[in-house]
Amino acid sequence: MFAVIKTGGKQYRVAANDVLTVEKLSGDAGAKIEFTEVLMVGVGADATIGAPFVEGAIVTAEVVEHGRAKKVIAFKKRRRQNSKRSRGHRQHNTTVRIIDIAAAGGKAKKASKKSEAAAEAAAE
Repeated sequence: MFAVIKTGGKQYRVAANDVLTVEKLSGDAGAKIEFTEVLMVGVGADATIGAPFVEGAIVTAEVVEHGRAKKVIAFKKRRRQNSKRSRGHRQHNTTVRIIDIAAAGGKAKKASKKSEAAAEAAAE
């Protein structure tokens, strides 16, 4: 089973026991974190797609460590002006291990309009 979660403005495809690096999250090493913004959960054709999120789906993770990414250097030079500027940045990040993916309470995939119309006709 896999899930697509949203955190830090990015989307990640995760499965149980995956280790991934995301933007900084609060919590000490060893703390449990729950991702409730689950965009998709399931296996293959049986995957449930949210609109925008799958209701009741939760991905549980454990904080492994906090760290910083490699330095990104922003260097600006104006030619023939004897002018330059160098600036560095290191992004804070958190490494997490996915423990569990719970799709409990998730809605089934939305049926097509044709099958909905057929179901309404049969009900009448």
